[in-house]
Amino acid sequence: MLVAAAVCPCPPLLVPAVAAGAASELADARTACSDALGVLAASRPDRLVVVGPAGEGARGVHPAGTAGSFAGFGVDLTVRLGSGPGGDRPLPASLAVAAWLLEHTRWADAPVEGLGVDESLEPARCAATGREIGASAERVALLVMGDGSACRMVKAPGYLDERAEGFDAEAARALGAADPAALLALDPGLAHELKAAGRAPWQVLAGAAEGAGLEGRLLYEDAPYGVGYVVAAWS
Repeated sequence: MLVAAAVCPCPPLLVPAVAAGAASELADARTACSDALGVLAASRPDRLVVVGPAGEGARGVHPAGTAGSFAGFGVDLTVRLGSGPGGDRPLPASLAVAAWLLEHTRWADAPVEGLGVDESLEPARCAATGREIGASAERVALLVMGDGSACRMVKAPGYLDERAEGFDAEAARALGAADPAALLALDPGLAHELKAAGRAPWQVLAGAAEGAGLEGRLLYEDAPYGVGYVVAAWS
């Protein structure tokens, strides 16, 4: 059963070495992520599953110890997702950011496994995947990586879309309230148009949380660089 979840954004800029001189701009988000991971540790899970968006070739399971690199972002930095022999494929960027967060907080509270999710995965399949994860151990925790819309201002990666603010507000409300039904109601077509990479991982969380009776807390919500970032903790 799912006993706790942390929701964090996954921009590589969350890693100070990647952000370099702009590292302070996401300091509050970084602190909120650390607080959310503290909630996971306090739940005493038997297993931690990290879920994040992934492109073709990086989808599916990434075993403990799998490495990820930020070389593609101009930084000679390698991270590992927990301790273990790892896998043959490198971590997608979202799980590499998660691995950095776990290393940064010295996670040692439960075995870790990663899951890269197709951003276009339909809600019903996301929910089914979440249910499988929730049933995989007596005490399961989730670290869910994903960003909101990338269309909050003219200079955003997806330019300005007037629908973006409303989409992000509803996602943040649902994440802060630990509302699985509201998360599953997020429109995948609209999410795609708004470049909201977190939609599918959030709906995996919704499936895992069904019947768990968790309460949520919104720890951070902002849109630096025109991208919606949310940090929430469920316990």
